[in-house]
Amino acid sequence: MSQVLIPALVLAGLGFVLGFLIFLVGKYFYVEEDNRIEGIVELLPKYNCGACGYPGCKEMAIGLLAKESKPAMCKPMKKEDAEVLQKHLDALFAPKTEA
Repeated sequence: MSQVLIPALVLAGLGFVLGFLIFLVGKYFYVEEDNRIEGIVELLPKYNCGACGYPGCKEMAIGLLAKESKPAMCKPMKKEDAEVLQKHLDALFAPKTEA
């Protein structure tokens, strides 16, 4: 009986320790992402073609938020969609006025 029980307990203990380490790493190295990125990605065509010079649409959205790129850089995007995206970006960067 101990020939089966000891290896099972060792594996269970090892699994617990490694799982706890993964939890700690996830907790201490968590990077909070800007929630505006997803809104911009939704307005992009989501081809992830790289024609804009970025590896994908998410990176393009990050570049747009950092004002390092422009919607016109996205080659497959229609002109009307680029205008909608530009209006969205203008609204994001518009100064907030208090009422």
